[in-house]
Amino acid sequence: MHIKNLEEHKYNQVQTKINKTYKILSLYLLIVFGFLLFLGVMFSSAVKQRHIPSLYASNTTTAKRGSIISADGFHIATTKKLYKAMVDTRYIDPKKERLFIELFSIYSGIDKKKIIKKIHKRQGNVVLSYSISEKRAQYLKRLAYELRRFKIFVERVNPKTGRRSLHGLSILESGETRVYPYGDLLTPIIGYPKKSEENGYTLVKGVKGLEKKFDAELSAGSNGFSRGKRDVNSYIILNKESFTKPAKDGLNIKLTIPLSLQIKIENMLTKMKKEIGAKQVICAIMDIKTTNILALASSNRYLPKNIKRKDYSSLNSAMIEYSFEPGSVIKPIVFSLLLDKNRINPYDLVNGYNGRFKLGKKIIRDEHRFDWLSAEDVIVHSSNIGIVQLSRKLSSVEFYEGLKDFGFSRKSTYDLIYEKIGSIPDIKLIDNEVYKGTLSYGYGMHANLMQLLRAYSVFNNNGKIVYPRIVDMFIDPATYKEIKIPKRQEIEVIKPATAKRMKEILIKTVNKGTGKKAITKGLIIGGKTGTAHIVEDGKYVNKYNTAFMGFADDKTHKYTMGVIVIQPTSSQFASKTAVPVFKKAVEILVEEGYLEPDIVK
Repeated sequence: MHIKNLEEHKYNQVQTKINKTYKILSLYLLIVFGFLLFLGVMFSSAVKQRHIPSLYASNTTTAKRGSIISADGFHIATTKKLYKAMVDTRYIDPKKERLFIELFSIYSGIDKKKIIKKIHKRQGNVVLSYSISEKRAQYLKRLAYELRRFKIFVERVNPKTGRRSLHGLSILESGETRVYPYGDLLTPIIGYPKKSEENGYTLVKGVKGLEKKFDAELSAGSNGFSRGKRDVNSYIILNKESFTKPAKDGLNIKLTIPLSLQIKIENMLTKMKKEIGAKQVICAIMDIKTTNILALASSNRYLPKNIKRKDYSSLNSAMIEYSFEPGSVIKPIVFSLLLDKNRINPYDLVNGYNGRFKLGKKIIRDEHRFDWLSAEDVIVHSSNIGIVQLSRKLSSVEFYEGLKDFGFSRKSTYDLIYEKIGSIPDIKLIDNEVYKGTLSYGYGMHANLMQLLRAYSVFNNNGKIVYPRIVDMFIDPATYKEIKIPKRQEIEVIKPATAKRMKEILIKTVNKGTGKKAITKGLIIGGKTGTAHIVEDGKYVNKYNTAFMGFADDKTHKYTMGVIVIQPTSSQFASKTAVPVFKKAVEILVEEGYLEPDIVK
C-alpha cells in the first residue's frame, strides 16, 4: 500500500514537470509568434505606401487671352475663366442632402430645382455646372472646405480595395469665355470668337475682325505654377521656400477709338438707317494728324456671343469687305491728277453740252444742265460730261498709276483682315475712251470705304497719303509695358499746292454745290457726293449706293470723314442721304469736343 502511494506520488511529480514544460514551451512559442507578428507588421508598414497627406501642395494657373480696350480705357472684349462644380452623390449624407442643396444654391446662384434634378438623375460623379464664374468659384471652394468640416459628406468603403474614402465638392477650372460688356459695340470691326477644346480645357480663338487679325498677340502664353508647404486647408504657404512662376497672359490691345464717340456715332447711324430706308449705313472718321481712326461704325451690328441667322449678313465688315463702284466721289481724284500734271487750269472752260453728251454708243446726262462751266465747277456741280472730257487729257498709264498712288486696288490698313481691295481696269481697257470716260466718274472700278477715306486724306494732308490706324498699342498685362505701334510712312501723291487747291474746290463744293447740307457754321467743311447704280446678275438695276467723302476742320483739328449709304430707298441722291449723315457725325464731333467752331458770339 505504501509502495503504491509512492509510485502515484512520483507519477504526479512527473506529470507536473511535463505540464510545466508544456506551459513554458507554449509561452515561448506565443512570445516568438508575437515577435514575428510584430516584425511582420513593421516590415509591412515599412514597404507599404502610406496614405498620409503630403506636406507640400502645388497649383497651376491657366493663362488668359488678352483684352481689347478702347482709347479711353474701357474693356470692349475681355476674358473670364470658367469653373465646373462636381460632386459624387454617393458620399452625400442622406440626412444632410437638403442642407447641401440649400448651401450650394446660395453660393452658386443656381436654382435649387436644377440641383435636385441633377443629383437625383444618377448615382456617382455629377457635374452641377460647367460655367461657374471665377468669383463664385472662390466662394464655392471655401464652401467645399466647410461642407467637409460639418460632415455633410460621409466616408464609404470601396468593395474592391476595402479602403475607406471621402469625396466632397470639387471646383475645377474648365476653360475660358469671351465677354463683351458693351454688347454689339464696334461690331463687326471687333469680330467674334469660337470655342476650341485642348486637353478638356475650353479655349477661345478669333474668327473675324480684330479677334482674328491679332489672335496670336491676344492668345495666352505659358501657364503659371506654384509649389510649397501647405497649411491645414491645403493652401500653399507663400514664403522664401515656395516657388512661383506667374502665368503669361496674352497681350491687351488698345485701340485708337474712344468708346463714348463710337457709341454716339453708332446710335446715330441706326436712326438714320431707318429714316433713309437703307440696307446699311457706314461711317469712318480719322484724325489726319495722328492717322488714328476715331470712329468706324455701322448701322448693322450683332452680339458676338449670341449670333443669330439674321446677323449673318452683318458678320463681314462693310468698311473693308464691301467693295462697290464709288461713283462721283472719284471725280476729285481724277481732277487732282490733271491739276498736278498741269493738264488743266481750274478756270478753263468746259462744254456742258446742255446736259447731254454721247460717249461711244452711250448717252451721258447731267442732273444740272450747263452750256459752259469752269473746270473746277465740273467738281462743284458733279458734271459727268465735264469730267469725261477732262479725263481725256490723261494717258491710260497716268490714269492707272494715279489711281494706284491714291491707294485703290491696294490694302487700306494693316489693322483689319479679309479686306476686299477692289479693282482698277487694265491699262489697255483705259485706252478705250468709253472705259476711260466711265472710269472718270467712278464706274468700272471697285473700292471700299477705307480706301476712299485714305484717298481723301491726301487733300487734307498737304498731298500725302496715310495708313489709317485702328490699333494704337499692345500692353503687357503683367508689367503694364506699352508697345507702341509707329505710324507708317506718309507718301506724297500730289504736290502740296495741288492738295491745297483741291481742298478749296471741295470746300466750294459744299458751300455752293452738291454738299450744301453738310455746311456747319464756324467749321471748315469740304467734300464730294457720289451716287452709283448697283449691279445684280451682271446688269445695272434700279438700286443705288450713295456716298459723301470729305473733311471737317477747325483751327487746330483736321478730320477726314466718309459716309456710305447702301441701297437707300428714300432717295437716290447722296445730297439727301449720305450728306445728312455726314452732317450729324460732324455735330457729334462738336458735342464731344473734338471740333470747336469759330463762332463770334
